[in-house]
Amino acid sequence: MIEEEMEAHRQLLKTSDVYLMENTEEAFRLEIKTDPEAVRQQAQWCGVKSGLRVLDVGCGSGKTTSILHEMVQPGGSAAGIDFSTDRISYAKNHYGQLPGIDFSVCNFKEPLTGIGEFDLIWVRFVLEYFRSESRDIVKNISSVLKPGGVLCLLDLDYNCLSHYELPPMIENLLPRFMNRLEEEFNFDIYAGRKLYSYLYDHGFKNIQVDLMAHHLFFGSIKASDVYNWMKKIEVNANRFKDIFDDYPGGCEVFMNDFNKFIVDPRRFTYTPLILCKGMKPMDF
Repeated sequence: MIEEEMEAHRQLLKTSDVYLMENTEEAFRLEIKTDPEAVRQQAQWCGVKSGLRVLDVGCGSGKTTSILHEMVQPGGSAAGIDFSTDRISYAKNHYGQLPGIDFSVCNFKEPLTGIGEFDLIWVRFVLEYFRSESRDIVKNISSVLKPGGVLCLLDLDYNCLSHYELPPMIENLLPRFMNRLEEEFNFDIYAGRKLYSYLYDHGFKNIQVDLMAHHLFFGSIKASDVYNWMKKIEVNANRFKDIFDDYPGGCEVFMNDFNKFIVDPRRFTYTPLILCKGMKPMDF
């Protein structure tokens, strides 16, 4: 009976709008982890420039939207949409006073209405949270892209799994930890490698792809990066503590051990970021 209830709970999570990183500090985490220079570099590759009307899908705290808004000046505008009323409230309070910027709560797992059309749509670190629905999300947001407009998909690949030299106990547990996120929370460890196929299958033209490092840690590490990694582990470790039953000392010791690893200047950690962009055909 207990096993049946657990399976029913897993199935509910797969089909619900539960956000993997939901916690009271999420807006703060998104703020400090967002590197403005990295956003600008990626946005330039995507073709963000003055005069465009840009949509930021899954805008979170609004920080990235504000950077895109800055880049489309003069004459451009930016809109941010997100599932979370809390994040949209934060975005409006911190960035909503700028002229030509707008934020709204929107379920992009459903067809989009009432937000107009855009010259460029930016989807960064979003599809990894929607393994089952990613293809449909791309279709939904494509409907508000102008013919000839550009859709930009950016996401991580082999997420959180590229480290050297992990202690054996962590090396054994970490892949199982990430697999549980896939199975029970609809997370996609391999989101990045799928982006090209989404654009190709939906008929986009002039598709371009690039790859760069998102995380690249060697030697010293910034406090903001330590906070980001440890907060991700903390939030998700609490979702299924049973996975730590065979870890000596349990979840708390695992977190301490991982913190020691991530701050060790000898460690090497990286995560690849895959960028894809394509043009919506005029006869889409």
